[in-house]
Amino acid sequence: MENHSIEIEVYGASIQCASCVNAPSSKDTYEWLQAAIDRKYEQPLYTISYIDIEKPIENARHKEWAERILNDEFFYPLVLINNEIIGEGYIQLKPIYKELERLGFQQA
Repeated sequence: MENHSIEIEVYGASIQCASCVNAPSSKDTYEWLQAAIDRKYEQPLYTISYIDIEKPIENARHKEWAERILNDEFFYPLVLINNEIIGEGYIQLKPIYKELERLGFQQA
């Protein structure tokens, strides 16, 4: 199982997305997602990162996604797994788990 190449990215901002009033903050979503994945899967080997769209971004790909969110193309938080959009705005675990299992994650 080659999970070391699985990269999860959570793009967000400190202020709440206008259409996500009752949803958790982007940072809370990132922390909740990491805890949920670690609980559900046996020794998952992945990286998860939080990208703040309001701060300067060095990585060109991260910057491109952030600009697309800022241009209202996507809601945030925006969750990508291996550069594929898995969720935006109000994040749910089911599609994230489904994608991770498709990529070879084993339940604990």
